[in-house]
Amino acid sequence: MLPIRLILFCKLLLYSLSSNAQILEHTKSPEKASIFSAILPGAGQIYNEKYWKIPVIYIGMGTALFIANWNKNEYQQYRTALANKTDGNDDTVDLYQDIYTESNLITMKNYHRKNRDLGYIITVGIYLLNIIDASVDSHLFNFNVNNNLGIRIQPQISRFQNNNLYALSVTLNLKK
Repeated sequence: MLPIRLILFCKLLLYSLSSNAQILEHTKSPEKASIFSAILPGAGQIYNEKYWKIPVIYIGMGTALFIANWNKNEYQQYRTALANKTDGNDDTVDLYQDIYTESNLITMKNYHRKNRDLGYIITVGIYLLNIIDASVDSHLFNFNVNNNLGIRIQPQISRFQNNNLYALSVTLNLKK
């Protein structure tokens, strides 16, 4: 009985080492990557081992939040100045007495409000792109990129009835 088990064990060992054996691939879960990125921006990129994307995410979100905060402060300043100019009280100090008219203050207030809102929208957009990127990266984690895959784009000039035709030539190489 022992020699049969030993022979069976050797056969299984040799089969597992042969090229016909199925190789288990290390895969990444898109759901897990998306949840990580939703909880903490950049965590999905850490999970997918794409570390270089983390500073891009935080620099983008930080810049958008900085711009939104700066525009919020300017908006509040011009809103207060407009309220002071239009309140009808002579005791109110108008910081922009001879600098801006009432219509100028309205224009500047609306300009900074629009840019404040745009800064917040860009921040949310970068946050959502962070989640989408983590999910796509985990889907493509084991995607085979080697020299057998290729695309070549080059300009091409063709003559047709004494006229030059300008075009782009696209060559897709899918060798096995």
